[in-house]
Amino acid sequence: MPHANAFLSERGRLRLARLVVQDGWPLRVAAERCNVSPRTAKRWADRYREWGPAGMADRSSRPRRSPTRTAQAVERRVVRLRIRKRWGPRRIAAKLGLPHSTVSAVLRRYRVPLLRELDRATGVRIRRYEHDHPGDLVHIDIKKLGRIPDGGGHRVVGRSQGIRNRFATRHTARTGYRHPKLGYTYLHSAVDDHSRLAYTAILPDETKQSAVAFWHQARAFFASYGITIQAVLTDNGSAYRSRLWRQTLHADGVQHRHTRPYRPQTNGKAERFIRTMLNGWAYGAIYRSSIERTHALDGWLWHYNHRRPHAALGHRPPLSRTNLLGSYS
Repeated sequence: MPHANAFLSERGRLRLARLVVQDGWPLRVAAERCNVSPRTAKRWADRYREWGPAGMADRSSRPRRSPTRTAQAVERRVVRLRIRKRWGPRRIAAKLGLPHSTVSAVLRRYRVPLLRELDRATGVRIRRYEHDHPGDLVHIDIKKLGRIPDGGGHRVVGRSQGIRNRFATRHTARTGYRHPKLGYTYLHSAVDDHSRLAYTAILPDETKQSAVAFWHQARAFFASYGITIQAVLTDNGSAYRSRLWRQTLHADGVQHRHTRPYRPQTNGKAERFIRTMLNGWAYGAIYRSSIERTHALDGWLWHYNHRRPHAALGHRPPLSRTNLLGSYS
C-alpha cells in the first residue's frame, strides 16, 4: 500500500482535486504539480465534484454483474459437502459435475479451512511413505461402533422417540435401572499400503479369536485380487500381542510389525480409511437398525475399492493398483 504522503494516496488525490475544483487550476498545471497525467487529474476532479472527499477512496474492481458465476445454491452444496462430509475438492467436483478449479475457488471464497487443518489436531510433522508393491505391508486396525436401536436412533426419529426405541429394542442385557445395553460392534479393517485396497468385517468383539478370524478373511480377500501379504502392521492391542496371533502369522509366513506406542500416526493409512468409512458408510446415510447398516457395508466397500477416486493414487481407485488388472507380476 502507498504511504500516507504519496502523490496518489487519498490525501494526495484530495489535494489534486481541490486544486482543480476549488482553486481553479487548469488540469495540465495541476497534473504537472502532482506529477500525474491530465487524464488522471480529470478523473479525480470529477469524482470530487460528484462524491466529495469520500470519492477519493479506492473502489472495488469487481464487476457489477457476473453472469457466469456459480449459483449460490451450488456454492452452498460445495461448502456443505466439505464441512459435513469432509470431502476434498476433486470428490466434490465429481459429485456435483463441476470443474475442480471451480470447487477450489468456491472453498477459497468462503474461507473454508483445508482438510489438514480440519483433521489434524496437532502440529506434529508426519513423514509419509509408500511401499513399492501390493502386499508388501498391510495395515490392520479395529474401530468400536455403537449399535442402532430397532426403529432408528435420534437421527431418524428425533431425540425423544429415539430414547423410546432404545427401551423397546429386544435385548436381554439390561442395566440395574432396566436400561437396554445396546453395546457395540467392532470394525476390523485391513488396508494395503501400496494399492489402498481395503477390507472390513463386522465382528462382535476385539478378542484374539476375532482378530485371527478376521485375518483369515482378509488374507483370502487380498488373495482374490492377486495380492500375497508379506507383512502386517498393527497397534499394540492385547489381541495383537497374543501368542495365538503371533503363531497364526508365523504359520502363514507373514512378518508382524507394531506401531510406536502412543503414535497412531504410524498406522495412519488404516486410521484414515476408517475415518473415510465412517463418514461415507456409518454416518453418511440414515439407518433404522444395525442390521440395515451392516447390509450396506459390502456395497460401500465395493464402491471404495472399484470406483471411488483416491487422491494419493492420482485420483484413481485402489483397483487400478492391484494384480487383478495385471499391473504387477
